[in-house]
Amino acid sequence: MEVSIRKMGNSQGVLIPKPILAQVGLEGKADLQVRDGVIEIRPLHRDPREGWAEGARRVAASGDEALVWPEFGNEADGDLVW
Repeated sequence: MEVSIRKMGNSQGVLIPKPILAQVGLEGKADLQVRDGVIEIRPLHRDPREGWAEGARRVAASGDEALVWPEFGNEADGDLVW
């Protein structure tokens, strides 16, 4: 597909059609690099647990870390040896 390079402020850019963005999963932010003279734009692959530590600290600080479901035992729990 041939595209035009357009002036955008003090920079230049290329408009990427929405179907192409959807095809490669690009939205919001992307990783942009030049390798062997080729411009590469790739989706960012974030750690799926990103932000979990901050969330756990926030819950602990709020004091709202009680069990959502009260604990309940099974009929034979008294027979268990730990």
